[in-house]
Amino acid sequence: MTDASIEIRPARPADVGAIRGLVEPYADERILLAKDMVGYYESVQEFLVATWEGSVVGCGALHVMWEDLAEVRTLAVRSDMLGQGVGHALLEALVDRARDFGLASLFCLTFEVDFFARHGFAEIEGDVVDPDVYQEMLLSRDDGIAEFLDLARVKPNTLGNTRMLRRLA
Repeated sequence: MTDASIEIRPARPADVGAIRGLVEPYADERILLAKDMVGYYESVQEFLVATWEGSVVGCGALHVMWEDLAEVRTLAVRSDMLGQGVGHALLEALVDRARDFGLASLFCLTFEVDFFARHGFAEIEGDVVDPDVYQEMLLSRDDGIAEFLDLARVKPNTLGNTRMLRRLA
């Protein structure tokens, strides 16, 4: 298989079952957070899927957090497709989407530090937004934003994860 045989496209509501099926094994291992089906449907427009030979073999989402900032979320690849370039193709497509949105930075919370580092992400500590933006972001009920802000209330869900950021040129 080559990267050329992987198709990346926007997810459709009909893909939600496959997306959940990709995420469940990782959620069982506490690598990704599980969602209810309604959560996937509500965010389907954020997702891209990777297909190979007509099957969904990977997914990833881009969640806008602020005017110039988004989070790469729920990047998952079917276990038998690991090492085949699916994750790379998805991440690059999400980066392209972020650039199309005019974003300056991408955040991720991950156990896959080496993978994201190979794609230009670097570990971060502390605050990476100015204090006014930080105060506005505190108003969000979204756990991903709380993770970005490194708030204590999400610490039990993120133990061992690394906060990483990529600046886009």
